[in-house]
Amino acid sequence: MRGDFKARRPPQRPPWALAEEAFLDACTRCGACVPVCPTRIIVVVRGYPEVDFKRGECTFCGACAAACKDGALLTAESPVGPWAIKAQIAESCLPRRGVECRICGDHCSVTAIRFSPRLGGPPVAEVDAASCTGCGACVAPCPVNAISIT
Repeated sequence: MRGDFKARRPPQRPPWALAEEAFLDACTRCGACVPVCPTRIIVVVRGYPEVDFKRGECTFCGACAAACKDGALLTAESPVGPWAIKAQIAESCLPRRGVECRICGDHCSVTAIRFSPRLGGPPVAEVDAASCTGCGACVAPCPVNAISIT
């Protein structure tokens, strides 16, 4: 038997990407979006571009969308936002285990991560979904990889 049988979440495509099936149809795998990303978070995986937030954050500069001539990425001027993803904090977050840590909040420029005080332990990180842009700035600094962008 051959194939990829691991349970995976769908890949995170660059900002302004079409829906997955339409993206796969439109993307010619030219890689033009990769070198223009100023934060170098766009990588090629299995031939297609994906965003790797462990490398940094998305600044929503639109360079990747401007470089895409295949129509797989809409232009940054599109009325549709870059994506609907948000940060999620797992139970492995250090404050939930009794250890003081606020590094994710320090890296969140829109202050979407807040720390709620609690009795008997350090304040717990919470994401305000209305404020979170899904930029991923909080992912790489997390010392226990407790943050994902989904």
